[in-house]
Amino acid sequence: MSRIAIGSDHAGYELKQHLISVLSAAGHHVDDHGTHSTDSVDYPPICAAVGRTVRDGGAEFGVVIGGSGQGEQLAANKVRGVRAALCNELYTARLARAHNDANVLSIGARVVGVGLAEEILAIFLATSFEGGRHERRVQQLAALEEEF
Repeated sequence: MSRIAIGSDHAGYELKQHLISVLSAAGHHVDDHGTHSTDSVDYPPICAAVGRTVRDGGAEFGVVIGGSGQGEQLAANKVRGVRAALCNELYTARLARAHNDANVLSIGARVVGVGLAEEILAIFLATSFEGGRHERRVQQLAALEEEF
């Protein structure tokens, strides 16, 4: 089973708690970076912490959750080495892993229901990177980070 870092803002808190239960029941080790309530909180530090945990090898994958998932994806992607993908449906979840080797999943708790979020997470975790022509593109993404 995988080690998974997870974090959310206040809008994603309840879905995060649910997904922690789902992941734990499946045998995954979950590292919860917060938030720990529905009280308003700023998401960038939480999502960056999830990203750093993945980058530094403390987790194979990360999950960040917010109202739409947009800001959470942006914040996680500011961490060098993170490839966070906003996936609010199944097709994107599969391609994010298969073609982009995404290592952080972002979900909008106000966009998807609990059942769909579980399916998105399951597909994201179960899909392997295809490599091949996609490897070259992932390497190009990594090279873009070196420009700054």
